[in-house]
Amino acid sequence: MKTVDASTLRAIQRPLKERYQQDPVSAVTPLQAEGSFGDPGITCTVKGWAGPVRAGLHPATGGDGDDACSGDMLLQALVACAGVTMRSVATSMGLSLSLVRIEATGAFDARGTLGLAREVPVGLLDVELTAVVQTDADDAALDKLAQLTERYCVVGQSLAEPPHLTIRRRSAAEIVPGAAQPLSAR
Repeated sequence: MKTVDASTLRAIQRPLKERYQQDPVSAVTPLQAEGSFGDPGITCTVKGWAGPVRAGLHPATGGDGDDACSGDMLLQALVACAGVTMRSVATSMGLSLSLVRIEATGAFDARGTLGLAREVPVGLLDVELTAVVQTDADDAALDKLAQLTERYCVVGQSLAEPPHLTIRRRSAAEIVPGAAQPLSAR
């Protein structure tokens, strides 16, 4: 997509907003991620826009550092979502941001995920999202930009409540169409 100003963004979003107002169910937008255990080791290969990404154990939990860290991937998703959201909000507000660097940081206590201490939380702790911008906007406008970016960032808001995990048993053919079935299934 080329450079978009506030009026162009409003024109692009107007029919969407009208449709969602008239038919709220049409606003529910499915998203999906998929991974598999096709690669060796304690890994999960995730399909991504730029190709497959193999995630593995972090060195703090026994990995060798050759695979992507899912915690880093989560922070990358947060930066991407916050960045797109911030750019959209800034465009709507008519703010000019000439240079922007967005960073997400966090940490995890490996004792929690390794099951060494039940009192230690499992998950990222102290996640901070920081944007450094070059702009002529005043502090009030930047405060509003931060508030609206936080409010409308799908990934950031999703971190407020953890997802529920369900495990379902399926045959190989149901998991991988065309996969050979064991003799007992024939």
